[in-house]
Amino acid sequence: MFVIAEIGINWDGDFDVLHNMMKNAKTAGCSAVKLQAFNENTTKNHPLRDRLLRSAVDHQNIDAINDLAKDASVEWFATPMFAKAVDMLDPYVSRFKIRELDGRSVVGNAESEIFDKIMKTGKEVIISTEISPVKCVHYDNPATKWLYCVPKYPCDPADVDFSNLAAYDGYSNHVPNVSVPLEAARLGAEILEVHVTLDKQSDFIDNNVSLGPKDFEQLVNGIRDMDRV
Repeated sequence: MFVIAEIGINWDGDFDVLHNMMKNAKTAGCSAVKLQAFNENTTKNHPLRDRLLRSAVDHQNIDAINDLAKDASVEWFATPMFAKAVDMLDPYVSRFKIRELDGRSVVGNAESEIFDKIMKTGKEVIISTEISPVKCVHYDNPATKWLYCVPKYPCDPADVDFSNLAAYDGYSNHVPNVSVPLEAARLGAEILEVHVTLDKQSDFIDNNVSLGPKDFEQLVNGIRDMDRV
């Protein structure tokens, strides 16, 4: 299974925190870590806008981020939330992620500049969606991978319905415990994305949907045990 540790905005622009999160994720046995690329326009109405921008991949920090990932011996990639971010990320990453909000247009076969730019790179794109992707014209494209995602932050286990999980390649988790992602693995998910944090007691923005280092390691160990069966 391809296990993604979603660092997202939980590094708060602190490179020491980011490096430690990368090393922890690698030690736990993850396949890759993921960050986010947004700009002033995509965060203009957010009350924590300044903190979000500190945590975004941008032209000023992308080389440092890439160096930290190399030092931690872990693959990294990101979610571009504006079209030009695809061009910025392309020389550094081997795959892209489309968040659930932007995935709605892709699933609905509507125009998506971000998706179109990613497809032109020829690289894999992982798309989060709560809506079944089977009617999407890109559903059978080998470059597209689909994650079942409930867009609630945090998400209650009762909100998750795995009855149609077979239509997806995997699951993007917003439940802050290991039980639901473990169930997704048991049901055959090939890709699992889980938010992580360095410290559950701190005020990192996405802590309410994230697993701490010990819980994430427990999750990955459980998944790897299933892989060996």
